[in-house]
Amino acid sequence: MTGHTTARQRLTAELLDALRTDGGVRVVTGEPGCGRTTFLDHAARLFRGGPVRHVRADGVRELDEALRTAGPLLVCVDDADLWDAPSRAALARTAGCIRETAVRTTLLLTVANHRPPPPELADLPVLRLGPLTPGDAALLIRERADSAVDPAVREELISAAEGNPALLLALLRSLSPDQLGGRRALPQPPAGGEVLADVAGDRLPDDPGGLLLTTAAAVRATGEEEADAALVLRAAHAAANAPLPDLLTRSEGRLRFRSALMARAVYATASSEDRRAAHLALAEAATGQKGILPLLHRAWAVSAPAPTVAASLAAAAADPSSPAPPALRRRALTRAADLTPDEAERARRHLAAAEQALLAGHAADALRLLDRARGRSAPAAVRGGAELLRGAVLLADGPVEDARESFLLAADLLPPPVAARATLGAADAAWSAGDPTACLSALAPTHTPRTLPLAEACVRVPKQPGSQRLGGPPAARVGATAPRTACTQPTNPPPDGDPSSDHRDGMRAVLLARFDLAATPLRRVVENGLHGTDPDHLLRSAAAALMLGDVTSARRAGARALAAARTSGSGALEPRALEYLAYAELRAGRHQLARTHAEEGLRAAERAGQRNTAAHHHAVLALAASIEGEADLVAEHAEEALRTARRHGLAQAATLAHWAAARADLGAGRPREAAQRLGPLVRPGARRGHFAVWMLAVPCFVEAAASAGRPQHAAALVEDFALWAACGADPQAPSQLLRCRALLAGPDTADELYLSALDRHDDTVGDFERARTELLYGKWLRRRRRLREARTRLEEARLGFERCGAPLWAQQAAAELRAGGAAPSPAPAASSGAGDLARLTPQQLRIARYVAAGATNREVALSLSVSTRTVDYHLRNVFATLGLRSRVELVRLVEQEEKTGARL
Repeated sequence: MTGHTTARQRLTAELLDALRTDGGVRVVTGEPGCGRTTFLDHAARLFRGGPVRHVRADGVRELDEALRTAGPLLVCVDDADLWDAPSRAALARTAGCIRETAVRTTLLLTVANHRPPPPELADLPVLRLGPLTPGDAALLIRERADSAVDPAVREELISAAEGNPALLLALLRSLSPDQLGGRRALPQPPAGGEVLADVAGDRLPDDPGGLLLTTAAAVRATGEEEADAALVLRAAHAAANAPLPDLLTRSEGRLRFRSALMARAVYATASSEDRRAAHLALAEAATGQKGILPLLHRAWAVSAPAPTVAASLAAAAADPSSPAPPALRRRALTRAADLTPDEAERARRHLAAAEQALLAGHAADALRLLDRARGRSAPAAVRGGAELLRGAVLLADGPVEDARESFLLAADLLPPPVAARATLGAADAAWSAGDPTACLSALAPTHTPRTLPLAEACVRVPKQPGSQRLGGPPAARVGATAPRTACTQPTNPPPDGDPSSDHRDGMRAVLLARFDLAATPLRRVVENGLHGTDPDHLLRSAAAALMLGDVTSARRAGARALAAARTSGSGALEPRALEYLAYAELRAGRHQLARTHAEEGLRAAERAGQRNTAAHHHAVLALAASIEGEADLVAEHAEEALRTARRHGLAQAATLAHWAAARADLGAGRPREAAQRLGPLVRPGARRGHFAVWMLAVPCFVEAAASAGRPQHAAALVEDFALWAACGADPQAPSQLLRCRALLAGPDTADELYLSALDRHDDTVGDFERARTELLYGKWLRRRRRLREARTRLEEARLGFERCGAPLWAQQAAAELRAGGAAPSPAPAASSGAGDLARLTPQQLRIARYVAAGATNREVALSLSVSTRTVDYHLRNVFATLGLRSRVELVRLVEQEEKTGARL
């Protein structure tokens, strides 16, 4: 894979780097076809320390000879599990010697994971190869396909291969050029018995009792990795204490295949009659049990259309009282559709299955099911529902302009109550795209409002200067917030009404800068959502609360939505709920909590295939890192956000990412660079940032322009910002406005403005903004030789920055103190280890903690949602800062610190 560094290659390089300081031995395992041999080849090419020796089966003597080689050495042993027991024991002794002594040898062993692990090698550290990333799978297709591959076909092949490189290549070999080019339909399923048998090879054992097939059928039904052992054994007529085939393992009453690929191969290579018999046996063994599973097994036991079976299965899948997760409901509805002869009813069931697939976080499956539901024979309501769902998929993972068009088409096809959801979706898509005109158009009333004629009243309001630019985030970003009185209103029982209508009216009023008209309907949305348990309503409640500036309610609604999404197994809603929580914490000034939610949300978004949602989480992480002063993290997360934002038209995420980069420049003492970055975002013109976000960046631009000696560039923007502050929609805005005026004021008035700004900060939470005002005021005082007052302000600023975890900003305050002839107050006394560890940045501390706990660089990267390159960079700096030479020394230092009770 020349010209591209794949995740596997990065993992190999990281492993070799770690082994140089971490014992020198790894057992590499993974699925059949996962590329264990290829992994060894990568390691051999990347190893630069000395010679490489490949030891073949039963090569104990060859291994001994290799170890007598002087200098660094890499020894690779492929398929060590195939060695005989005495040879494996000798290999284990050699590995133990390498780990315990100072020999400069690295030993890599590979073993298969579809058989029980060799007991002789059980105590050695293991590296399990995961699936290929979608990007690396796409690259493999591009390099190995003999003809052009249609993008839709490529995505289906990547999904069918589930990250297994050998299976992906087998799929490519099985298809004709016309099928690869999208001119002929693919076989269904793409990974059939012949293809899977090609990958499994001779690893598939005989199955005389049918236990393997019965287990595979049970796993297929649940979609999980394991099945009820008692049910499977009863269906297979196997004794409870009978020995299991090597492919199976049992734990706590559950049976599972050691390899998911082998489970697929066992099922796919069986005859259709045997598969139906296995499902029928499972259905009969589950007689008396309620729920979807017995019906689903019975549905798979029939081959011809069966309307009665399909209807029973569809009814069970649609039962709201059932605890079945969305993934199981999707399987049931898809099978019910397959058995339904009526085309209209089949389309309805495919649509319902697509909705469950989306809730489960399987967007690609949802799109494939939607294609089956949108045929010309489908009723208008079904076609409208399909477009509504397609819009939701694209809003989370696609061009948002396309999402808006799907929502608008759905609104034309659906009856009024459901059409209201479509128009809200269209407004959200237009908002993400930064198109206020399209957003207002989508929110235009289509019927007479039931109470206050809010929309008409808003239209008649004369346009105020800057009113088109004001407003808060319907998608719960970081825009407008409400007057502080809204946060203290008593909570009343939710009134009767239409939450969609209230949300639409509130959003429209916000867009038109009529916060007086927005508060009542949005408050109803908040209260309606908080009095229920529906995750979607709770998310809408969180969005409305953020528009009102009620951060407390936004956090509460977001947390409840997250809990509800997890309880119901709604993988698609989890990353969105975490997004609301992250933005709410960011608005509340708790950027470290925002970072925690965003890191978790990013992982959830990537699992669910929601690139747009992931882009917003990257933007939050960039903003949080800009406060903590982690310039490399700001750059990494900002670029990730911008990569998706450019491709999918996410103006809001792009603006937040640019703002984060500029704030990092400001924190690093580079005001000229910060002003250059922010200027296009905040000034009028085609390049101005998102209409609901650019105003939030104005205080940073004013500070940057004033510090760079160009205050004249910011004067007009301060007056625009005054309009924003007068709306009462952002609790921080009044104090920020006074700070901006102080930066641009003459010496006669600046003093009073700074003091007034600090008084207003007392009314809001969050140390960071107050510390920024203290820092700027301290700088102003020092330059006027009012050194005693300056020291007080600068010390307050330094302590405030330290409290909120902004070390780079704290260094600015400390530098100003030194420039004024005063040293910063010393940190509290601690042990020598604490003194060393205290020199690390917050991100370095996190990484040191993970590494000390035994995590690899890749595991740290996954936990912190950063690249392994970033972890490598930070870890090198940790070692350099602390004067350490190995991970072992780092572990000792951290353990010593924990024993003394000091903070890591």
